[in-house]
Formats: sequence, structure tokens, C-alpha cells
Amino acid sequence: MSVWAKHQVLEKNSMILLVGVLIVVAIGGLVEIVPLFFLKSTIETVEGVRPYTPLEMAGRNIYVREGCYNCHSQMIRPLRDEVERYGHYSLASESIYDRPFQWGSKRTGPDLARVGGKYSDEWQRAHLVDPRSVVPASIMPGYPFLATRDLDVAHVARDMSVQAMLGVPYSEEMIAKAQTDVIAQANVDDAGASDLAKRYPKVVARDFDGDPKRITEMDALVAYLQMLGTLVDFKTYDRKANIR
Repeated sequence: MSVWAKHQVLEKNSMILLVGVLIVVAIGGLVEIVPLFFLKSTIETVEGVRPYTPLEMAGRNIYVREGCYNCHSQMIRPLRDEVERYGHYSLASESIYDRPFQWGSKRTGPDLARVGGKYSDEWQRAHLVDPRSVVPASIMPGYPFLATRDLDVAHVARDMSVQAMLGVPYSEEMIAKAQTDVIAQANVDDAGASDLAKRYPKVVARDFDGDPKRITEMDALVAYLQMLGTLVDFKTYDRKANIR
């Protein structure tokens, strides 16, 4: 039987064609999936990545609640123009504790993966209250209410417990001290901040919203923004990669 004749058998019999397609798809799926079971991890671990502090996690929840991910991505692609504009390309391990991840699907505004430390707290507050006061061409809406709304810390421990169930390595101590850690990071309590740093390396503790008398949603959101991209020493990462 010629090759053409064999093809005619498939083309003239839909059920045989369907079975053939299913077999090919199954083989392709096995080729892609089976190797994953023999890998310890599909994500390379990078030194410095840690879970969010309670205040940062609260800020991230506000970021998601207000839909900031609709206009700002947190994924820098390994392309020259992206790296030159935003910084080192994103690593998979940087999103290991993000549920859901904040890679985004469009950029009405700039990527925020490396925004931490790029601007002062004062700039961030002004930008959130009235974006056009610092970026005249901005079409971003203002969020002045963040500075007047007290942060609800009652649910922080519960949020951390849920994240722990999903695999984030929050210990019982971290969850038990969630509310005190929020106060320590936002109020610059030296003793509390020192204890906080033992659980969360590279944590930055200060009054983020400019009002030391209260802890607001502005505190939380600015704390979250100011830590983005600051945990990993990319010079060390690149040096190790070159050695390999």
C-alpha cells in the first residue's frame, strides 16, 4: 500500500483520524509532563527571596483589590529594551509566593517589578493621591482615600494562615505575631523592628504614609511597592551564572 493510500484511509474515516490524533496528543503530553516528575523543582531557587511581611502582604491585597495589575505588569522579559528600561529580567522564583501572580497582561503604566527604592515614600504617596502631580501625562486615577482609611489588621493572621495552607512558609510564630509585626514595621519601633528582621530578612521598617500616629492602607501599599525587586542581589546572581 502506497503512502498516499495510507493517508486516504485516515482522511476517509473520521473515527480512525480521531483516534490517531488522540494518540499523537497523548504521546506529546507524556513527553512534556513525565520529565517533570523526575525534577526536584522546576523553579530555580534564588537567595534572598522570602515571604511577604504582614504589612507588605496587606499592601499587596490592596494592590489586587484596586486592580493595579490591570495596568501595571510585574514581569520584565529578557529582551534588551525591557532590561534597559526596567532593570534585570524577572526570575521565576521571585513570584514563588505570589498567589495569584502579578505578571499582568498589559502595560498602560510602567512595569513595577523593580520599582522598590526607585522613588521616595513621599513620591509614592503623591503619585497615589494625585498621579498628575508628579507625572503630568498620567491617566491613572487617584487613590486619596488610602491615606485616610485605617488598615484593617484583624484579618492579617487569617490571610497568612491561608497562604501557609497554599505552601508559603509562614511559621506559627510568624502568624501569631502578625499584628505586632505590622505595628513594628509601620511605626519604627526599634525593638519590634529588630525582632521583625529576624523573621523577614531585608525588611524595611519606617513610617510609610507620613503619619506616625496611625497605620493606614497607604502605609501598607507603599511598603509593598518599596520592597518589589529589592530582595535579590542580581549582581551575585549574574556572577554565579557566569561561573557556571
